[in-house]
Amino acid sequence: MTDVLLPLAIAVPIVAATLPIALGLWFDDVGWPIAAVATTAVVGIAAAIATEVAVGGRFDHAVGTYQPPIGIELVADELSAAVLALIAVVSLATLAFSRVAGPRGNPFYSAYLLLVGGLSGMALTGDLFNMFVFLEIVGITTYALIAADRSGASAYASLKYLVVGTVGASLYLVGVGYAFLATGTLNMVDMREQILAQAGYGDPLIQASYALIVAGLALKIALFPVHTWQPDAYQRAPDAVTAVVAALVSTTSAYALIRVTYTVFTVDFLAANDAITTAMLVVSGTSILAGSALAAMQSDLKRMFAYSSVAQFGMIGAAVALANETALLGGIVHLIGHGLLKFGLFLGVGTLALGYGVRRIEDAASAAREAPFTAGAIALLGLGLVGIPPSVGFLGKWYIGLGAVESGMAGAGPAGIGIAVVIFVSTLFTLSYVARLIERFYFAGVGLPDGHGDDATGGRGDDPAGVAADGGHDDAAPEGDAPDDSDAPVAPVEGAPRPSLVPDRVPPASLAVLLVTALVTVALGFAGFALAEWFGPFLTEVFA
Repeated sequence: MTDVLLPLAIAVPIVAATLPIALGLWFDDVGWPIAAVATTAVVGIAAAIATEVAVGGRFDHAVGTYQPPIGIELVADELSAAVLALIAVVSLATLAFSRVAGPRGNPFYSAYLLLVGGLSGMALTGDLFNMFVFLEIVGITTYALIAADRSGASAYASLKYLVVGTVGASLYLVGVGYAFLATGTLNMVDMREQILAQAGYGDPLIQASYALIVAGLALKIALFPVHTWQPDAYQRAPDAVTAVVAALVSTTSAYALIRVTYTVFTVDFLAANDAITTAMLVVSGTSILAGSALAAMQSDLKRMFAYSSVAQFGMIGAAVALANETALLGGIVHLIGHGLLKFGLFLGVGTLALGYGVRRIEDAASAAREAPFTAGAIALLGLGLVGIPPSVGFLGKWYIGLGAVESGMAGAGPAGIGIAVVIFVSTLFTLSYVARLIERFYFAGVGLPDGHGDDATGGRGDDPAGVAADGGHDDAAPEGDAPDDSDAPVAPVEGAPRPSLVPDRVPPASLAVLLVTALVTVALGFAGFALAEWFGPFLTEVFA
């Protein structure tokens, strides 16, 4: 009966999503406790699924009365269990942050739970069309959540994402339709068998199907040059929404790319279609360089880390296209690690904005003096993003780079070596903007009079720098204008919390989650052999 856990992981948040609106007819504040109970239940279910996979390996569940390949199948293996665990933990942690940062209200919590259900469905489904359904659930709820603070800028960012996301979903669906025409099935495992039995890897329908699916998912993942929705969406969304979207939405789309590529089309398809893999490597390499360079040019913290996501997902795309066991292991590790790193970074940025009004690098002068734990956690996560060992960020990049070199040495041409070089250059770009932020935290304003604290009248103490009560920001402040007192130390905003154990004037629960996230990313950096062993059965099956 453990297979019942699979539909429960999807049904619990989706069914719970109806309760805040329904019960909201009688109770105003019922949404948060319902969301907290539901997401906590998802964490427990995800842990049970991971335990079952660890003990007994892959298992599945047939939805309804029809058995696969006709009926819909839910599948848990090492990869999907890891992604589901990431979804569960991050969604619960983000919910705790939203309690203090906003948005709030029963409609928000309903949309949030629906998003969690859609993400869980994407991780567990074994059916290509069913994945499209969950992809659309995730997209629709994300559009609504980005615009949750009801500002004009967030509404524009949401509309931009809606247009691009709809195109991406449509391309994916057309690709699935082509594959169905060629094979007569939608079940992932059965389609893999039918491609080989009925069509072959050189069939134009199969080639077009894969190209369209990859193009559609590239729009969802935000690879360059179809990334333009992401910086606006991340910057303009409320802080809690940015944290969950950055950590999970593009991550599950990248997971879908890995799943479709290696479970449906297989590594043999990639080997038989050099033109497709070369195009993917070129796009991924360009995304790595362009995203890193654009991130280094930013001053707004959320926009800077948004562009860095373009580069990081480019590395995952390259790992998929290299069709190399080492590189794919790196891509999977980087998928999970990047989700944690970006959740922590956006949580840290939101927490710092909540307590001190800091939203730009120029605003962060000597932040480590006023908020040493918050600034230290952000700095640690930033170094993980660079790839400084022993962070999980180093582990993923190392495996991808090593796999790229192995691919080049094995006679696959200069593409593999080129990807390794691009990753190295990207790391230097990442170091440049992370080091700039750390310099502002620890060294900017050194030697100035001690004019910060509760009574300071400097730039950011009187005004929360546009931080709205719902977690949004003030659009009246011009995006490109740096404050005149850029070296003035940060000062707490009016009404900032006063924790008893730390000097940081930030919400204690958010700070605790931030510190735990930073420590987990380091702990996973020490878990290289354990991660390789965990994902080993999946990789063995893929490259058998």
